[in-house]
Amino acid sequence: MAHGDWRIIFADMTRSVIKKLAVATALLSIGLLFTRFVWLMPTAIDNQHFDEKVNLALRRTAHYLLVESGDSTSRIAPVQNRGEGTFMIRLENSFNYDRLPVLLQESLQLHDIQVSYDVAVLNCLVGDLLLGYNVQDVQPGQDVPCRGREQQEGCYDLQVTFASPQSSPLASAGWWILASGFLLGGISYAAWQWTTRNKNLPTLPPVDAAEPVRLPFGASSLDVANQTLLVGSVQHQLTYRETKLLHFFVSHLGQLLERDFILQSVWQDEGIIVGRSVDVFVSRLRKMLRDDATIRIATVHGVGYRLEAQGE
Repeated sequence: MAHGDWRIIFADMTRSVIKKLAVATALLSIGLLFTRFVWLMPTAIDNQHFDEKVNLALRRTAHYLLVESGDSTSRIAPVQNRGEGTFMIRLENSFNYDRLPVLLQESLQLHDIQVSYDVAVLNCLVGDLLLGYNVQDVQPGQDVPCRGREQQEGCYDLQVTFASPQSSPLASAGWWILASGFLLGGISYAAWQWTTRNKNLPTLPPVDAAEPVRLPFGASSLDVANQTLLVGSVQHQLTYRETKLLHFFVSHLGQLLERDFILQSVWQDEGIIVGRSVDVFVSRLRKMLRDDATIRIATVHGVGYRLEAQGE
């Protein structure tokens, strides 16, 4: 088998592997994205349930604080969710601060809330912090700060801030895997596109052995292999597509070529079919051939072009 054949086989195998890798990576990324979505649904539901349980626990605490202070008729204000795990309820009458830690802990345990938290008692008029403690202060053998202090009558805001739950390692790993999957998919797709583009790199039509090295027309000649145009004594270096189009014209000297026929014959194998492509390249060729008075590329409006030479 010729060396060139081995290169073609190897290139085809490489493209096949990269294509399969890109598809597999895309499927993996979609699967991870779906899995992550499924993970987030219970989290959102749990957060909503947590807020509802905190609401009930704080209202229960406020109720018993007021009752133990001899107030069984005052309206209990709604619980405010201030975001980032912070909740607040307003007590418009004084209460026994010494009873707060026990009642609040009982209410939270009743609603199965087992998250660390801080408690702050604020002056509802100016927002000053008056009293406060951490849940660790309620543990056996600990003493809650500020107990036994005289509390003046007034309006108070009872604020509880819960610690944010730690992110699940599995969820964090999922995001990293998902990001890596998309990155690998993008690289695989780019490599696939590159190999496909290299596979379809244009090559000039082979020069027939019967054709001369230079194809003469008028006072000019075209060297297809070297992509050069000689007009009199002036040599022009052509691009691949300029060479291909001029070669097509020379091969059909004197014939009327429709625009669509030119597009299909010259550009279709490259996947480039643009209506203005012919006009642009014809304009370039005309500029190079303008010093050859024996040749012209004539336009037949509404139809196409014809390469005309004196004596044809």
